[in-house]
Amino acid sequence: MRLLVLGGTKFLGRAAVEEALRRGHEVTLFNRGQTNAGLFPEAEHLHGDRDGDLDALQGREWDAVIDPSGYVPRVVRASAELLQGAVGHYVFVSSISVYRDFARAQFDETAPRIELEDRAVEEVMEHYGGLKALCEDVVSEVFAGRSANVRAGLIVGPHDPTDRFTYWPVRVARGGEVLAPGRPGRPVEFVDARDLGAWLVTVAEQRTSGAFNATRDGLTMADVLKTCQAVSASDAAFTWVDEPFLLERDVGQWMELPLWIAETDPEWAHMQEADVSRARAAGLTFRPLAETVGDTLAWARTKDGWNEDVGLEPERERELLSEWHR
Repeated sequence: MRLLVLGGTKFLGRAAVEEALRRGHEVTLFNRGQTNAGLFPEAEHLHGDRDGDLDALQGREWDAVIDPSGYVPRVVRASAELLQGAVGHYVFVSSISVYRDFARAQFDETAPRIELEDRAVEEVMEHYGGLKALCEDVVSEVFAGRSANVRAGLIVGPHDPTDRFTYWPVRVARGGEVLAPGRPGRPVEFVDARDLGAWLVTVAEQRTSGAFNATRDGLTMADVLKTCQAVSASDAAFTWVDEPFLLERDVGQWMELPLWIAETDPEWAHMQEADVSRARAAGLTFRPLAETVGDTLAWARTKDGWNEDVGLEPERERELLSEWHR
């Protein structure tokens, strides 16, 4: 298969390219050449900019395109329309965030999506989910019947630039008393970038069409923490702290304490309880959790820097635990 990847050197795109090359596909990367430029010397590299410089894509043909880097409808439309007659199948990486709310557990792909009042806005951080929904519409329109909108959950694993999952393997490996949020049986969902990337290639190969929730189900917060402990062989001891206590002290959900979303929040309570049966039926599979944890921890120990917006600072964690025990 001749495969075009829009991006392909950072995180999810990188995982998809690695798998495509492993399967023997002929891969072309289109990007600005600014991130990990030395990766994949065996692939073809075309340089340009999705926002205004698509000249390198002119006059070429591919069997499929994987798009993990589309966030603004105007920009996605430009690439989709240019490739409409040159590519057989379009695989767009969307997000679970397209849904209007998460008040119901086991929501499937028919759940209502966000509808932006101003369809011209381009502030991605402020309107991420709504813009992704509009991008989906563009892809479905331009590649009608020959596209897939993959609504990814939290993407984790080595090379994750956000550290939103990495916090837990690193923190548990450090040992000692660990503040664990909420209840042990609280469902959590995320997907290893390598599993998702491999499935994106499969979707392109099989020309699978439609919308798919793409994340890993069936896990709890306790599963994650216990696996982190087992993999790192640390002496970590978990103290489960009630949500009201954390909320009263303005502990940040999702970022300061990754994977934690208060069950009392009606709009977000079930965000990590998507129905992913459609993606599973289409071939999405998952590696052992211990492998994701172990590889993430090993990578984290080699990387420079840390996302300062993620995770409890050690001193704050000690203060919260001390107050909880009192």
